[in-house]
Amino acid sequence: MVVFCLLAFSACTMPTVPNKLKLWSSTPKAQITVIYDAFGEPLGMKHDWGYAALIEYDGKRILFDTGGNPEILKRNAKIKKIDLSKLDFVVISHRHSDHIGGLSYVLEENPKVKIYAPKENFGIFGSSLPSSFYRKEESLKPDSRYYGGNPPVTMKFGSAWPEARFELIENTTEIVPNIHLISLISDKPGTQELRELSLAIDTPNGLVLVVGCSHPGIDRIVEAASAINKHIHLIAGGFHLLQASDAEINKVATLLHDTYKVDYLAPGHCTGEPAFLALKRLFAEHYIYAGLGSEITLDETPHRIIDQGWL
Repeated sequence: MVVFCLLAFSACTMPTVPNKLKLWSSTPKAQITVIYDAFGEPLGMKHDWGYAALIEYDGKRILFDTGGNPEILKRNAKIKKIDLSKLDFVVISHRHSDHIGGLSYVLEENPKVKIYAPKENFGIFGSSLPSSFYRKEESLKPDSRYYGGNPPVTMKFGSAWPEARFELIENTTEIVPNIHLISLISDKPGTQELRELSLAIDTPNGLVLVVGCSHPGIDRIVEAASAINKHIHLIAGGFHLLQASDAEINKVATLLHDTYKVDYLAPGHCTGEPAFLALKRLFAEHYIYAGLGSEITLDETPHRIIDQGWL
């Protein structure tokens, strides 16, 4: 009888902490990990000009851009223990080599992964056009006419990666619930007509926006993102202010802080050193250092996770 009572008492007083720990450990990650950039102090990772980041949210694993060199992407991914064979999809922001150079390694690890890329006529990711895009001259003999005078209704043009599963994006699109790709075309000198995709995740805390190079202008990207959710919680990636004057940088910083009231910034890549300083001064504790190897949480108060991989 005494033994029974002791056993009953022990069962009734078992702590519930292990169950809570199990529940917590099964929660999917919500973070951005920077795996390609030219600044930072991560142990063993290699700097290079370009950008790539792994975004984990709501059970999805998204590679945003691939950096400029497959061997460097491979090295950095392995050091961060990122398995690129387990991606849900890849987003390529734009066609510049410092964002696509690592794609061959991604395809080596994950040849069937879906890749979202900008749709551009005769672009390197492939494209198609109706054959009505060119003028016809029926008085010519068939051997002097395209396709002998009988072109296909839709003409398809190959890509630099013929075996890859590209899905080309022309307009802003919700690709899965709460995850959008914003499509804009640059009108800036040097990049006119370049189409760029930005990733927008609509979270309970507001919109998380990941940008590659912001060639169309970070102001235009944020304006387009505001149509999805006016509350911009975090912007990470390249703002393309490398050669901007102090006046231009301050204008952008003020726009993000005062007009759009962005909660947090985690700038990297082509944002530029003077812009890093100006944005840090204005956003203060809401500025998140995002050098190579950084892991940034996507919660109510985003922050960089500090671990032993940092010097």
